Amino acid sequence: MQLKSFNDRELIHLYMDGNEAAFEYLLNRHKGKIFTSIYLFVKDNDLANDIFQETFIKIIDTIRSGRYNDEGKFLQWALRISYNLCVDLFRKNKRKPMFSASDDFDIFDTLSIAEECEETKIMRNQTHDKIRQLVNFLPDEQREVIMLRHYADLSFKEISEITNVSINTALGRMRYALINIRKMVTEKQIIL
Repeated sequence: MQLKSFNDRELIHLYMDGNEAAFEYLLNRHKGKIFTSIYLFVKDNDLANDIFQETFIKIIDTIRSGRYNDEGKFLQWALRISYNLCVDLFRKNKRKPMFSASDDFDIFDTLSIAEECEETKIMRNQTHDKIRQLVNFLPDEQREVIMLRHYADLSFKEISEITNVSINTALGRMRYALINIRKMVTEKQIIL
């Protein structure tokens, strides 16, 4: 059976009928995006793995108990579960996610840039580091939208569903985040 030809809804129904391979395929289809979104919040590989596993335990329990609401939005639902687990962790530990140039994973390292000279690479990395530092000073809601849009590569529709706000609110938060970053650049006379 070619599982790649099935959509998420069909894979879930196959899994509910006892096809374990269908769930494994569903997991593999979305694990990159889900893990990346978790990692960008917690900034710790081991903790991200723990939350990722907890996310899929909740997903499995919900599907097996028959409580899964089949709306054809599996990825958004899974991202919402992982997001809630991250928020719960931060509330519990009363800490904020921070961007740091010294982390093991840097999303900018994954961008493919053709044959740039070493000086251009250094300047680009310095600019990215400065921007990441400025993002840390944004209010939580604005920082969250920046992270989900630019680091997890989610659409504003997905962001609005995950954060449980309207698309206009998500867009507004992004707009204010950019205004605040520009303001910090001007006030601190940062050269990007």
